[in-house]
Amino acid sequence: QVQLVESGGGLVQAGGSLRLSCTASGRTFRGYTMGWFRQAPGLGREFVAAIRWSAGSTYYADSVKGRFAISRDNAKNTVYLQMSSLKPEDTAAYYCAAARGSDYYTSTSQYDYWGRGTQVTVSS
Repeated sequence: QVQLVESGGGLVQAGGSLRLSCTASGRTFRGYTMGWFRQAPGLGREFVAAIRWSAGSTYYADSVKGRFAISRDNAKNTVYLQMSSLKPEDTAAYYCAAARGSDYYTSTSQYDYWGRGTQVTVSS
C-alpha cells in the first residue's frame, strides 16, 4: 500500500520558518516528480512547488518563489519543503503528492498519490 505521510506543520509567527517533510512508503518513487500543494479553508487546492527526479530541478508558484525551497532525499524516499519569511496568507493545509513522469506538474489531476496533509498556521 502506497503512503505519503507529511509532518512538520504547526503554528508560527509571521516572518518565521518551518520545514515540512513527506516520507513515502510502499514503493519507490524513482522517476516520479514530487510536489507540494496547499489548501486554505473555502478555497481550492493550489500548487506550491515541484521537484523532478532527474537532477532535482525545481519549480515554484510565484507566490512562494524566493521564500520556499523544495528538496528531496531519494535514498530516504523523502521530500522536504523549507518555508521561510512566512506570511499569514501562507496559512493552509499542506499536501505532498507524487506524479508519474519527469515534467513539472502543477495541476492536482496530474498527481497519482497524495498524503493526508499537515496544517500550517501563520499568525500576524
